[in-house]
Amino acid sequence: MPSESDTPPGSGPDELHELLIFGDPETRRKFLKRIAATSAALSIAPTLLNVPSLEAVEPPITPAKPSSRDSVKVKLKINGKDYTLDVDPRVTLLDALRERLHLTGSKKGCDHGQCGACTVLVNGRRINSCLSLAVMHDSDEITTIEGLANGEELHPMQAAFIEHDGFQCGYCTPGQICSAVALLKENHANGDEEIREWMSGNICRCGAYPNILAAIKEAKSKVRT
Repeated sequence: MPSESDTPPGSGPDELHELLIFGDPETRRKFLKRIAATSAALSIAPTLLNVPSLEAVEPPITPAKPSSRDSVKVKLKINGKDYTLDVDPRVTLLDALRERLHLTGSKKGCDHGQCGACTVLVNGRRINSCLSLAVMHDSDEITTIEGLANGEELHPMQAAFIEHDGFQCGYCTPGQICSAVALLKENHANGDEEIREWMSGNICRCGAYPNILAAIKEAKSKVRT
């Protein structure tokens, strides 16, 4: 039976793993030396051979900017103010409002016209601004959530949403309010079921629908359509 003296000094799990992988400690040392030599050769080779590095050969990637000939001038009337913008023809009305004019009340939710968070009023009608190009609204009158209040006086729909807690996180609220304002003008607030149906394009993931319904009914009694 082998005694403790038969076990090589310093042998243990780590040494056993090395023996299993490399076969011999000397082989491991040779392997590490070769790796170090190869790495050093790769790092100094471009300098010795006067070969430019990849960073020097490939210029840094920068985002493509539309040239002036690609941009289109569009005149927008937003919340009673006139704006003239040079925009890429592919820019949506939502991005023009948020990124160019910094009117960030209109939210980008799904960006597919399914949630209603981006709802604004164009010539009095509600639209999903994420699905509409800015160039399509030249000279149109656009109202965002920022333009509903009269100075410090809230629009009756805004006040009703606050009174009835028609929101929780508030992300969908600007679109909900704009859509509700248009709903009253469309005369589609003649009952609970009709309101639910015509507000179905505006999703509230917090589930504040009963409060939103109550707010719309409250505002209807105060808004002249």
